Amino acid sequence: MHGLAAPLHLPYTHFMNAAEVIREIEALPPEEQAKVVQFARRLDAQRKLSPEELGSLAERLASTGDPAKAAVLREEIVAGFYGAKADA
Repeated sequence: MHGLAAPLHLPYTHFMNAAEVIREIEALPPEEQAKVVQFARRLDAQRKLSPEELGSLAERLASTGDPAKAAVLREEIVAGFYGAKADA
């Protein structure tokens, strides 16, 4: 082959939906479940928020009177707008 990679053959021919993935995770031993949780948290932290999610955070920020909560919300807005760094 020139310039093209061979097609990737995956061992799975069935794609799982979220409920099936969750059942599989629940069947894992606790140590493996912990790895999945760490992965999900890292993935969530890297994700940029949608305009609706950012708007909701901004509304909460505008309505809070608690300076500590406001600081946390500001950090969430910034991270959600730019996306967090994988190694941050």
